[in-house]
Amino acid sequence: MRFIGWLAILVAVIGLSGCGSKFKRYNGPEVTQVQVHKADRKMYLFHHDKILKTYDIALGFAPQGHKQFEGDGRTPEGQYFISHKNPESNFHLSLGISYPNQADIAFAEAQGKSPGGDIFIHGGPKKPVTSRDWTWGCIALTDKEMERVYSMVKPGTPIFILP
Repeated sequence: MRFIGWLAILVAVIGLSGCGSKFKRYNGPEVTQVQVHKADRKMYLFHHDKILKTYDIALGFAPQGHKQFEGDGRTPEGQYFISHKNPESNFHLSLGISYPNQADIAFAEAQGKSPGGDIFIHGGPKKPVTSRDWTWGCIALTDKEMERVYSMVKPGTPIFILP
């Protein structure tokens, strides 16, 4: 009888261990585009013309205007693509954004500067933040929200970042 009790506990522990994974499954409609509305601090996941999910977001520490140079704290504006998934992100999970494009590079180089890079949609920081917009130009969600977005959005998906 005691063996059956321990076996039941072991089965329960193994079953529950999968519940804490940051890698979620998504079997719904394909996300065909992501839209970020910077002024409203909102991100929308679309399936064609239907909004699937809406998220509140944080942006770069100087959010107004298009990112021009490395370190300016701005979040880019324009059309980009989700370039890759990063399961080892310093910010829980992250999705790469294809910034800078050729126009971004040309503008920055004409000014003798770097356009920067490493722009992501990512989860929260490990330490609490005191500012609404705290990233270096990225788009931030909570870790729980990022798990869902990470499961839904595939590399190659267009992202439109609007003022």
